[in-house]
Amino acid sequence: MRLVTEEYAYPVEFMCQRLDVSKSGYYDWRARSDSATAKRRDELKLLIKKAFEMSDSTYGYRRIHAQLARWGVTTGLELVRQLMRSLGLVPCQPKPKRWSLTQAAAGTLPDLVGRDFTAKAPGEKLVGDITYVKTGEGWFYLATVIDCCTKEVIGYAMDDHYQTPLISRAIQNAARNRKLAAGSIFHSDRGSNYMSAEYADVLKGLGLRRSAGRTGICFDNAMAESFFGALKNERVSRVSYPTREDARRDITRYIEFWYNRKRLHSAVGYRPPGEVHAEFQELRLTA
Repeated sequence: MRLVTEEYAYPVEFMCQRLDVSKSGYYDWRARSDSATAKRRDELKLLIKKAFEMSDSTYGYRRIHAQLARWGVTTGLELVRQLMRSLGLVPCQPKPKRWSLTQAAAGTLPDLVGRDFTAKAPGEKLVGDITYVKTGEGWFYLATVIDCCTKEVIGYAMDDHYQTPLISRAIQNAARNRKLAAGSIFHSDRGSNYMSAEYADVLKGLGLRRSAGRTGICFDNAMAESFFGALKNERVSRVSYPTREDARRDITRYIEFWYNRKRLHSAVGYRPPGEVHAEFQELRLTA
């Protein structure tokens, strides 16, 4: 009786005869080979599922691959992609957004950043912006301050309005939480509150230089926009907030316990922002 498998164009018996090997030897080799490979893939699948669940279903295959490397697991990027696909693990995706390319006069306030959202050390270059979140009690507003070196949200404030005191609290919280270099840059868009004399006085009191992108050009403050995109895609758009207090608590948890401490950021070598800041602090102490 001839043995035929669905995997090959020719019967196993015929191929074994051609290669001058025994059928029992072939099946013994096949069992050992499949067992080791299957075991390895099963182990990787468990780790991939753990990393994906830990990220609250937000990590794509590149961040999963980086997380495995941090755990000391060596594997190929494409294999991670294949195994995620076989497991049906699809990260949440941001909704398409239309960006405005409208040009406008720059005004008298200079752009000291020029879309270069990097810095040599923490506290030298900061970006900020405001976004809004829908709740059962009405809109809720979040103002942030992000360090361009570490990508860490070093200051933020939330309230039921988006007036100047909100962004003032955010930058004051940043100055309290992190040491800011003398003459460091704070960059924003040209929203009326960021352009106000009241806010200019706050920055002057902290020894910060003001910088702003062009009106209507979102890319000039892309780093702040990117954080809001991550926040809304990974958290806010996936839940409903009955009250503003519910939103405050959830957003605080996202920033403090996920984004700053655990989320792997591609711009800093797939490390959490808090870890990057700690490394700079250690270098300063040993210098």
